[in-house]
Amino acid sequence: MKIRGIIFDFGFTLFSFENPSIEKYLDCFRRGMSKSIKALKQEKIIEDNNQILEDFLTIFNKKRATYFKLAMKTKDEFPTTLLFKSALDLLKEKGYEIQEEKIKEDFLETLAELYHSCEEEEWKPDDKTKFTLESLSKISTLKIGLISNHPNHKTIKNLLKKNEMKDYFDVIVTSAKFGKRKPISGIFFHTLKRMGLSKKDAEHCIMVGDEAADIIGANRIGMQIILKEREYEFPYEKEIKIPNLIRIKSIEEVLQYID
Repeated sequence: MKIRGIIFDFGFTLFSFENPSIEKYLDCFRRGMSKSIKALKQEKIIEDNNQILEDFLTIFNKKRATYFKLAMKTKDEFPTTLLFKSALDLLKEKGYEIQEEKIKEDFLETLAELYHSCEEEEWKPDDKTKFTLESLSKISTLKIGLISNHPNHKTIKNLLKKNEMKDYFDVIVTSAKFGKRKPISGIFFHTLKRMGLSKKDAEHCIMVGDEAADIIGANRIGMQIILKEREYEFPYEKEIKIPNLIRIKSIEEVLQYID
């Protein structure tokens, strides 16, 4: 069967987070938040006052935890820009003076990008990622897409651009932009449509990912599926019960399954 499109997951499929742990993720976010707070103070959106900053961090962290639980339950995405806007709104409700006129969408995007900037430093492409994408890009009849469950679209684009891989993709879709997370069928159909393909083309397309959200979601709409096995097991992983599932150790193995 001739393959018309291939869609990749981002994290732990094309790129890996070096020595992942909850502590390391949280440290990245703490350091990123320091940059975001510096920007908030420079723009004088909030006062440089220890009590205000302490309350802002408390509100932000509680809201982040709430959004995370909701995202896992509903598969709705809550972008980092919304997280900052919600935290600032709640800070105002607490009685603090906030320079609302300065909180524009582009500034919220700056805050989100700063917040995720230390995370960006840790994501590295696998050894064969660029070779694989370059090889696939030479097939003129093949469309290449990417879907990432990530709350900040710019972070994914930054990483691809920084590693000179952005131009290999016909489409880059994130849950931050789409508003829903994998395994929701809609994000897969949306990506296929943007690749110039239809729902009927799903059976002629491959999804390559490292977890249940990628594999189960794509399988549900009739796509062919390849599981990229990673070195690390994550807590609360959902078991993938699909017979005869193709499993690969290294990303360049997908080239074997393209006509």
